[in-house]
Amino acid sequence: MEQLDLTPEWDKTFPKSDKVKHSKVTFVNRFGITLAADMYVPADATGRLPAIAVSGPFGAVKEQSSGLYAQTLAERGFLTIAFDPSYTGESGGMPRYVASPDINTEDFSAAVDFLSTLDSVDPARIGILGVCGWGGFAINAAANDPRIKATVASTMYDISRCTANGYFDAGDNADARYEMRARLAAQRVEDYRNGTYARAGGVVDPLPDDAPQFVKDYHAYYKTPRGYHKRSLNSNAGWNMTSNLAFLNAPILAYADEIRNAVMIVHGEKAHSRYMGETAFRELRGDNKKLLIVPGASHTDLYDKTDIIPFDAITEFYQTYLK
Repeated sequence: MEQLDLTPEWDKTFPKSDKVKHSKVTFVNRFGITLAADMYVPADATGRLPAIAVSGPFGAVKEQSSGLYAQTLAERGFLTIAFDPSYTGESGGMPRYVASPDINTEDFSAAVDFLSTLDSVDPARIGILGVCGWGGFAINAAANDPRIKATVASTMYDISRCTANGYFDAGDNADARYEMRARLAAQRVEDYRNGTYARAGGVVDPLPDDAPQFVKDYHAYYKTPRGYHKRSLNSNAGWNMTSNLAFLNAPILAYADEIRNAVMIVHGEKAHSRYMGETAFRELRGDNKKLLIVPGASHTDLYDKTDIIPFDAITEFYQTYLK
């Protein structure tokens, strides 16, 4: 296992709860990458607990939204971990700042491996929760891994669709995709020549006057004290530019209709990404699938606004399907 440099400090964007016990843990995925996670355990826990692995948003770290979800669900009786995906945050993997539809889906299953071996966890009651882009990966993981008994995708993105088609599918044509492939192929040569990987840039800063509202919302989270974190890609220089190549040819929700276990998709009524969640929900089959639209909520409202995130409904969902 790779030795990781884990900070001993509480450096989250949310306050520490006195209702849970917190610790740092590590585990290894199928590709040999060591992942770092924060574990949250109910302070009064006894026996084997239901467990939930949490990650996201896309370009965030566990000290941001995913940690908040994990800590809040631990307050409600679940053992939880919030992990940094491969190549990001405190997790291992080289080169840094790479996203992969395969490896990032595997990260969820590796978390299930880890949780399944804990004496404090009931391995028959493990769920996952993905925020934003990791909502899409969570659904992909659920399609591939029947050990995942319940999946929540909150304010989800389908990163493959958004990469290949652009927002609202406005660039869904072969010529646009060819131009992107050609541009990124040329970037590969430059990266190889330079021995470094060019970064795509995080959330735009300063904001242009004509920025869409959802970009303003991202800025208000990632670039202000509300959500800024020094290890967050979106708060800083972003992903490696060539990461997009993997998503052009890999539709991650291709087998969503084959998921037999429970899935809940949560979206804000006013979220720019809502169409991705609604499309994903239409692909799901069975009466254990749920779609919850939060009135008046934007995409980023479901990152950290605890008075808006429907934790009661999410908790009830997990209690129902992690019996």
